[in-house]
Amino acid sequence: KYMLVIRTLYDQQFAMFQNHTHTIEDRIVSIHQPHVRPIPRGKAHAKVEFGSKIHISTIDGITFLDKLSWDAYNEGSYMMEFVESYRRRLGFYPREVLADNIYGTRENRRNLKEKGIKFIGKPLGRPSAVTVHVSPGERNPVEGKFGQAKTAYGLGRIRARLKETSESWIAFIILVLNLVKLAGAALYC
Repeated sequence: KYMLVIRTLYDQQFAMFQNHTHTIEDRIVSIHQPHVRPIPRGKAHAKVEFGSKIHISTIDGITFLDKLSWDAYNEGSYMMEFVESYRRRLGFYPREVLADNIYGTRENRRNLKEKGIKFIGKPLGRPSAVTVHVSPGERNPVEGKFGQAKTAYGLGRIRARLKETSESWIAFIILVLNLVKLAGAALYC
């Protein structure tokens, strides 16, 4: 297995050398974890991160793992898929969707409007021309779940080497988030 990974890595590096490029599709960055890909983040402290990219949604404090991928992808292009997933789970569309700027494309807004769903996010247009803004605290439920999963349950420190084991570990962390939420709700019943 290692020899196959090393051979593929060599072929990729040689192709980049010949073509005078620094990128190649499905670039291997770890011999021990060949499924891990670099994901551009654009943050000041880390322009590139390595690992899986996950999408979660929260409904009344319960967290759903909608997508887990080892490749970089644009979350905004999957928004309507996530909305349909919500409908399949609960039998109806949500009244409103609270999302980051990356989801606020014209196409997504139009599709949501056709389904009668209100989009809560940063409005399009120049900042001085808009009057309604999303306060920073309104996005906290999803960001809070990520923070809770990373600090309390180790989502940011997954040590598994195999792709399937890492995916199971991530899914179990989401399960624990939900069990903690349900245990807290059970105390009030």
